[in-house]
Amino acid sequence: MLKDSHECAPPLPEFLLEAQALLAKSEDCLSHLHLIRNDEEAINCLLASLQSLAQIAARHAISPLAEFALHIHGVLERTAHPVDLNDPILDALRSCLTLMAWQLELVDPHNGQLNLDDSEQLMLIGELTQQVTQNCTCTYPSCSH
Repeated sequence: MLKDSHECAPPLPEFLLEAQALLAKSEDCLSHLHLIRNDEEAINCLLASLQSLAQIAARHAISPLAEFALHIHGVLERTAHPVDLNDPILDALRSCLTLMAWQLELVDPHNGQLNLDDSEQLMLIGELTQQVTQNCTCTYPSCSH
């Protein structure tokens, strides 16, 4: 049998295992940031894990999870300067990752469907954005104050 020339998404059980591993890695990076604040390696690890999670979720057409991971990634990477990842920001990130873990558990293992209301995602993204914005004490245009 000939293989298609385009890349096929791996089966759903493999996606779930990979997504859970990436989420666990994100949580480990976050725990590291609680211990060693603003550690560049841990920040890069968190950003890379979120981006990978978004990519594999998008490959499987699980857009609520993909979009949520991309939003979190975007809020953290959007600033033109390093953000001091203080406790309120880390707590907001923890809430986002907790919701993401819960949503991953709700993905139907047979068809990949994740039907949910995105209001909690929007609320948590808003909280994270607010914490990052409040933390911004610079004069860059990206700062809102």
